[in-house]
Amino acid sequence: MAEAPMPTVDRDAVHAHINAAVTRGTRVALWTAVADVPVLLAEIERQAQLLTLARTEHANLLAAAQATLRAALDGDPDALTYLREEVQR
Repeated sequence: MAEAPMPTVDRDAVHAHINAAVTRGTRVALWTAVADVPVLLAEIERQAQLLTLARTEHANLLAAAQATLRAALDGDPDALTYLREEVQR
């Protein structure tokens, strides 16, 4: 089984940048916090793609499981074919 992808954003650093911008209010602190926005947007996009992939894989596995159960009920001697093929992808 594949390992879960790790986040690409250092959340503690982002929180520290926001906190510094709010508490200090200096231009450097504000621009440092603003500079995190493109990185955060890229991470949101990456996670959306990963979620789409996970949902697709889940739907495909569910469909294969349902086809396997139907085939077994119909007396197919190799009902596991549907599931086996999906898992091997």
